[in-house]
Amino acid sequence: MRKVLNPVLLLTMVVVLVSSMFSGTSNVFALEKSGQASEVDLKVMTYNLRYLNNSDPSPHTWAERVPEIKKLIRMERPDIIGTQEVLYQQLKDLGASLPDYEWIGLGREGGNKGEYSAIFYNENRYSPLEYDHFWLSDTPNVIGSKSWGNSIPRMVTWAKFLDKQSNQQFYVVNTHFDHQSAEAREKSADLILEKIKAFDAELPIVLTGDFNTSPDSLPHQTLTSDGAFDDLWETAQNRSNENLGTFNGFKDPTGGGPDRRIDWILGKGDLLTKTIEILDYNKNGQFPSDHYPVMADLTMSY
Repeated sequence: MRKVLNPVLLLTMVVVLVSSMFSGTSNVFALEKSGQASEVDLKVMTYNLRYLNNSDPSPHTWAERVPEIKKLIRMERPDIIGTQEVLYQQLKDLGASLPDYEWIGLGREGGNKGEYSAIFYNENRYSPLEYDHFWLSDTPNVIGSKSWGNSIPRMVTWAKFLDKQSNQQFYVVNTHFDHQSAEAREKSADLILEKIKAFDAELPIVLTGDFNTSPDSLPHQTLTSDGAFDDLWETAQNRSNENLGTFNGFKDPTGGGPDRRIDWILGKGDLLTKTIEILDYNKNGQFPSDHYPVMADLTMSY
């Protein structure tokens, strides 16, 4: 007897066949419905803000510098700022001066004690999905630990952000390497590379920091070799103030020259850096900090 397909069954098979033929198109439609953009623009700044102390003379006291820092940030409007050397009181002052920004951080000695490597972000645009801290030592999960010849603890703060407009995600890692121990700086670079292995490999990573060493150093080589990070200063389409360094010491407009470019923005993933600049803003010889900030305007592709 000849078998005849049930009309309902036949219709079902046709639907399945058509669905399979256009599965790729369906995935595209699903991506569009999710609201995810394939490219995300991001303005990132790294800025050592000089810790609050009673030994900096006028006009370099913290109270005198806050208005100029506020002015500089409002002029440049970075999305993300990796800061170094700030104390808790400074974070509170900056938070009051910059109402569009929130920050993530922990004092290097635990709680609100000691300097922070805090990450500021525009809370109108970004939400932190995860964040954590680790110390640059043989025991990175031990608060305040140090073991590589550095006399003070050094640490990393990192966060995974959601860009509310594009629905895409990315990581920011922020740090401050030791100023005395070359061994600490070298091992710190190794540890950062080890730690980011736990991140989602499909997401871009931006690394900001005061690395207390020049671009021809071993830590820089470690961080930028073998497909690790790119130095966005070197890969940018356009650079401004190439003749400057980043440590002005409140008195040197040259920032020490290019060999003293110790503040870096590095990137990992599909990143295009359109512009990067050492911002040498000062007001009648008053520098907002003893470091110049560096800012990159980049595009992340997904």
